[in-house]
Parts: sequence; structure tokens; C-alpha cells
Amino acid sequence: MKKLALPLALAFALSVTLAAAAFAADGKALYVKCAGCHGADGAKTALGNKSLKGLSADTIAQALAGYKAKTFGGAKKAMMEGQAAKLSDADMKALADYISKL
Repeated sequence: MKKLALPLALAFALSVTLAAAAFAADGKALYVKCAGCHGADGAKTALGNKSLKGLSADTIAQALAGYKAKTFGGAKKAMMEGQAAKLSDADMKALADYISKL
């Protein structure tokens, strides 16, 4: 029985890892909603603000978290607050990673 324990534990760990990957947030899919204002490549300036292109993942993640917490943004932040409110922490990370590579 002990000989089966390790292979079974490894198989379980692999299945959990594969399941997590299958449900991981997809930054590219999430960005579809953003592209209307920010452009397909992040270079479009939305509502007169600077473009997203060239920003680091950390900068983007901090901004998204700030919008969600309603502690970040200028006079026209209401649109972003509404969008960020719908995002989980995993969504924000995936989105920030994707945008930083545009």
C-alpha cells in the first residue's frame, strides 16, 4: 500500500495544478472590455488620460486595486471604478500582466 501512496499523491497534486491552470484568469480575454477605451494595443488615450502602453504590471495592478477601492483616479474615475469593481485579485493580476506586455 505504501508503494501506491506516493504515485497517488503526485497524481493528485498534478490534477490540482492542471485544474487551477484551467480556471486561471485570462488577461487577454479580460482586456477585450478595456480595448474600447484603451485601444487594442493600449496606446489609445482614454478620456484624455495617458496610454497604458509601456506601464509595468505593478503600476497597472496598483491602479486597478486603487480604482476598485475608490482611492485612485481623477475626476473621470467613475468608469474605471465600475470596471475594476468586477475584477477579482487574480483577474487584476492577469490583466496587469497582459497589458504590461502590449
